[in-house]
Amino acid sequence: MDPDIRNLEAEQAVLGAIFLDPAALDKIDFLEERDFSRMSHELIMNAMRKLRERNEPVDLITVTNRLQKFGRLLEVGNVSYLAELENSAPTASNIESYAKIVRTAAHKRRIVALGKKLIGLAQEEFESDEDLFCSVDDEVMEIKPKTTSKMKSFAEMRKDYFTHLKTKAAKLLSGFKDFDDWAQLWLGWLYILAGRPSVGKTAKALQMAYGISKENKDVGCVAIFSQEMSFTEVIDRMVSNIAGVNYTRLINKGDEGRFRENEWTRINAAYDEVEKMKLFVQDSAGVTIDEIESTSRNLEREHGKVSCILVDYLQIMGINEKRGESRSSAIGRVTRRSKNIARNRKCVFIMLSQLDRQVDEGEPKMKHLKESGSIEQDADVIEALYDTGDRDNGVKIIDSIFLKGRNVGLNRFRYRFEWWYQRFVPYKKKEDDAA
Repeated sequence: MDPDIRNLEAEQAVLGAIFLDPAALDKIDFLEERDFSRMSHELIMNAMRKLRERNEPVDLITVTNRLQKFGRLLEVGNVSYLAELENSAPTASNIESYAKIVRTAAHKRRIVALGKKLIGLAQEEFESDEDLFCSVDDEVMEIKPKTTSKMKSFAEMRKDYFTHLKTKAAKLLSGFKDFDDWAQLWLGWLYILAGRPSVGKTAKALQMAYGISKENKDVGCVAIFSQEMSFTEVIDRMVSNIAGVNYTRLINKGDEGRFRENEWTRINAAYDEVEKMKLFVQDSAGVTIDEIESTSRNLEREHGKVSCILVDYLQIMGINEKRGESRSSAIGRVTRRSKNIARNRKCVFIMLSQLDRQVDEGEPKMKHLKESGSIEQDADVIEALYDTGDRDNGVKIIDSIFLKGRNVGLNRFRYRFEWWYQRFVPYKKKEDDAA
């Protein structure tokens, strides 16, 4: 038999206190209507809040009228029960205490209900264990209370603000010196790295991942979600970059295993270096935002804080479109979740994205983000890689154009894309070239 986890007296006292002083509603924003164990109490609270939102009086007559208007009066027990509630609280000043009692009981009921749901999930079939745990995470998130914020005066915020000023800024070095001298990577950022195919998005992102791990003391995990390349292909690119071994020779295994001795030495040294870093790779196609969040939580439990999440790339993620929903709107849901993950987990979320074909006609703009949804609004930083057509001894010169930069502004850097090392190198125009 299920335990009867309710406190009807506290529920009645909350509603009664509101009848005594409708302004008391403003003190209990944290209390959700679903926290009441009786549907009748939930309906009454809903009516009270709707009246308050409309700046109408909240009393026995107005609440009765609203319930009657929408055909719900009989469900709450008629006017006599409302009159009974009006006299159920000794004072309105204790409403926060009453509401906390109601909320605690509600949490316990939801945990009991969650236990039953988890038993049901254990009996279902899933494509993978990861899908199972994603479903479990969804159920757990569903029972968590909605958070509310309160207004604070500058006097209340003074201590926290000056403590904030004395702490180190929450940002990471990227390994790209010009960029780091200008901005660095701020924890909580959703960082969009966009470009057309073959412009070097993945190479630059992996170089950033390596730079984050190398340049920052006590850095946390860097989680790389690779949807188009296997983990060996990711390693090929990183080893080529670090070791300075020709990428084509690496992927061809040194002409069928015949690496030169100095190449083997550099490959081993590069692998020894990255092996000591907290770099992690998942190579699965169609990854969902739920899976990314769940995997990041598991990674944090096993290996400590996650400092950076890198996803290659947005448009090929597993994104389910709801009935009647556009593709760009569905992508917008993913970018909003990505931003929330970055903010809540205090990490940098680097999301690679395609630019549409229109950018071939000129420099990239934010409007060129493919199936953009709300990318422009959700992203803190948008970096677009652009093949200018310029060459340095046959090597592509790529412009890194910052189209958006929250707290840092806009900027532009130039790189030589040494594709044979999967490496971006700062490009300084020679005086001879400028003449």
